[in-house]
Amino acid sequence: MRKQSGLKRFVCVFLPLILLMIFILFPFYWTFVTSVKPEEELYGAVVTYWPKNITFEAYSKLFTTTVNFLEAMKNSFIVASFSTIVSLTASTMAAYAFSRYHFVGRKVLMCTFLCNNMFPTVLLLIPLYSIMRKLGLLYTPTSLVLSYTTFTIPFSVWLLLGFLNDLPMSLEEAALVDGCNRGSAFIKIILPILGPCLVATGVYIFMQSWNEYTFAMMFTNTETRTIPVALKSLIGQLGVQWDLLTAGGIITIIPVCIMFFFAQKRLVEGLTAGAVKG
Repeated sequence: MRKQSGLKRFVCVFLPLILLMIFILFPFYWTFVTSVKPEEELYGAVVTYWPKNITFEAYSKLFTTTVNFLEAMKNSFIVASFSTIVSLTASTMAAYAFSRYHFVGRKVLMCTFLCNNMFPTVLLLIPLYSIMRKLGLLYTPTSLVLSYTTFTIPFSVWLLLGFLNDLPMSLEEAALVDGCNRGSAFIKIILPILGPCLVATGVYIFMQSWNEYTFAMMFTNTETRTIPVALKSLIGQLGVQWDLLTAGGIITIIPVCIMFFFAQKRLVEGLTAGAVKG
């Protein structure tokens, strides 16, 4: 009886999970395998699921001969970091204002932030391009930082607002009684409690800025291009450099994986914060 129940549990629970994990992880596996294949196996007629002779030549060529990939990584890191700082600062202050103050037009502004995520970002290309050109910011990292904040701040405000609404007002009232003003009460009381939610929101903003392609293609040149644009340059009219493209893809996900490894605990806390009221 126990064997039958164990077999039924495996078939109904564990087997679908295993198949789902294989489905999710296989593209990453195939990307890595392609990046370490020699050219004769990569472009050969026979498909190999594991290379007979592993080579890391594609990784060395990526940083030395083909594209200035290291410079693209530096540009992506600068843009993603500053976008995270700017968006997180603005959205935190905005979410706190929406949560603690009731003013005329509050609901209209919140609905406007929500509606902003209903439209594709490509609709903002022409007006943002015109604005950046008039400001003299075109083809600079600043143009990307300002562009990314247009769609990261609205979602971040809503993400932080849900957590702030669940924080009791008594915490700030006790700080005000002890002699703090609104600013010091926010910095000393609210901001430390917001830590997990800020981490979750910051990871979202960083990933959006790190992987974004459309704005990066329009607002950068060969000197300021980011990783997605650098990878796109490996796709030419005469073919695709699959070894370099997959090697670049593997290197691109490493910083994000490292960030998730160190922030996973606070990330889970922040994503589940405010979900259950007790």
